[in-house]
Amino acid sequence: MLPLALVTLWSLSAQSSGHLKVGEPTKVAAARGATVGAKIPVTVDPGFHVNSNHPADDYLIPLKLTWTSLGALEGGEVTYPAPKLEKYEFADKPLSVFSGAFSLTVSFKVAANAPPGPGVAVGKLRYQACNSNTCFPPKTADVNVTYQVQ
Repeated sequence: MLPLALVTLWSLSAQSSGHLKVGEPTKVAAARGATVGAKIPVTVDPGFHVNSNHPADDYLIPLKLTWTSLGALEGGEVTYPAPKLEKYEFADKPLSVFSGAFSLTVSFKVAANAPPGPGVAVGKLRYQACNSNTCFPPKTADVNVTYQVQ
């Protein structure tokens, strides 16, 4: 038997902002009341890194995805990849960072009473990009996950 409602998630568009690009999440489908996962690919420019979600020092700005609106979705809990510990000239100890390409995994629950039709979960990915000598002012990239409840 087919589920009464399905939701499909995908990104409206890739978003780039200061040495970091947010790509399109994987497409997934689930019934009302089910838990769905979306992978959000992130790429940091070569020669740059961003602090992990748990940076080595309190003064460093963590990578953090927050949701401003979920629409008919609930939760939006983010799982971050394992960070790398790397030593840089400007720091006394190794830093907890992400570099290159990696993915954030987000878990949503489709609301049991989700109305049919489209919607968008809107989020913000805050980060601070650095190279081997300098950290740049923090930036925010938009993350827009579009869904369709059928």
